[in-house]
Amino acid sequence: MNFDLSFYWAIFLRRLPVMALFVLLFSSLGIVAALKLPETYMTSARLLLEASHIPDSMVSSVVQSSAAQQLEVIEQRLMTRANLIDIANRFDVFEDMDAMEPDNVNAKMKEATKIRRRGGREGGRGDSSIMMTISFEARTGQIAASVVNEYVTLVLEENSKFRASRAESTLEFFEHEVERLNDELSRKSVEIANFKSENAKALPQDQAFRLGRENSLQERLDQLAKELAVAEQRREQIKLNFENPRKPAENARSAYEEELVIGKAELERLRESYGESNPRIIRLKDRIKRLEAIVAARNSVDGTAEESEDIKTLYDAALKDADGKIKVIRDQIEATEDELEELRKNISRSAVNAIRLAELERDYQILQTRYGSAVSNLNLARMSERIESTAQGQRINVIENASVPQVPSGPNRPLIAAIGIFFGFGLAVGYFVVLELLNWVIRRPSELSERFNISPLVTIPYIESRMEKAVRRGALVVTLVAVLIGVPAVLWYIDTHYLPLELIVQKSLSKLGLG
Repeated sequence: MNFDLSFYWAIFLRRLPVMALFVLLFSSLGIVAALKLPETYMTSARLLLEASHIPDSMVSSVVQSSAAQQLEVIEQRLMTRANLIDIANRFDVFEDMDAMEPDNVNAKMKEATKIRRRGGREGGRGDSSIMMTISFEARTGQIAASVVNEYVTLVLEENSKFRASRAESTLEFFEHEVERLNDELSRKSVEIANFKSENAKALPQDQAFRLGRENSLQERLDQLAKELAVAEQRREQIKLNFENPRKPAENARSAYEEELVIGKAELERLRESYGESNPRIIRLKDRIKRLEAIVAARNSVDGTAEESEDIKTLYDAALKDADGKIKVIRDQIEATEDELEELRKNISRSAVNAIRLAELERDYQILQTRYGSAVSNLNLARMSERIESTAQGQRINVIENASVPQVPSGPNRPLIAAIGIFFGFGLAVGYFVVLELLNWVIRRPSELSERFNISPLVTIPYIESRMEKAVRRGALVVTLVAVLIGVPAVLWYIDTHYLPLELIVQKSLSKLGLG
């Protein structure tokens, strides 16, 4: 389609009133708002998050959050609804505060506050220093400075509170943990002591002694069995000697003499190992004296009835002595067997006790290891708490406080006026283009040829009469005059009786993100 400049110029003139309405309306809004918007003042303060004064290689802080995370937490606590509303009320940040809703105050405070962070890198305590800038825009410079300085005070307090609370909570946790583990260690020690006391005869550490004692007692039993057999044989020999009718005296005498010789030999053997005051030697001496008396009496009497009576007395004494010795040996055997049985029971119980004792001692060692680790962590927590309480750890310093600005920072009046004018022209152009795209009416011969793919021989245009042309031009002039007069009048009425134009523009710019 060929571009016909005269045709489009005619259409432009026809649509000029509506297009002028758009341009005039929005340009007027932009210019009026740029002139009437109140001045605003912005000021800022700069803070620096510095590293700890004490190297980590010496004492590591329990606050292991990265610098960025700490500042994020502090910012979230600073920008709470309660803080913002309280600051707005204390410094009378907005006009007509009493008529504003709390939610509206909270939203406006967040909108006027700007917090930026610069520097640092993720990675825990290895972060480089981070610069934090807090800015606030208000209707006066004094309000802006007061609010920013209050923000700085809250940031410093929150940082100190944040680090101190972390250190104190960590210290309190490890104090309770050390106390709890100490109680568990005490209970486990008592349990082990009670177990050892209840199983004192079957503890695994004495197993080697019990096995050796078992062998010793078994050998002792074998020895006592042999001694019992010898004692019983000797008793039978005494009976045979007494009951032999041929030479009772000689037989009896030879038995006592044999016993006397054995006793003297035993006495000599014991003297090599013990002193004269040893009970065994004393008893053996008494026995030898009795045997010597018997033998002497046997040698001093003749073979009369009196001799028979003496032999009978000697026989009874020898038999009683033999029976006593047999009884002693049997008592020793019985005691040894009882001890051996008890020892074997303890040996069998020792294996079970070894498992249980090993379990108790293993639990005790685990608790002791945990206790040592908890004590070490407790000492570290105490040192870290001391560092935080003396402000020697990582902290925020104020590099530059907020000052009262003397020159307003806003609004950007040329930009607001330019936006209004640009928006008006944009709507006018858009209106023209949209009507052209939606118009399917044939208005020129070229459009007839393009639409139906024909070549008309001749076209007859619509010819206006002088009256129609005068009416059309008069209507155009009237419309333009109405737009030029009506738009300012409407804007004046809205600004005076409904809502100030600057507020309408300010809300519109805020919704567009340009406020």
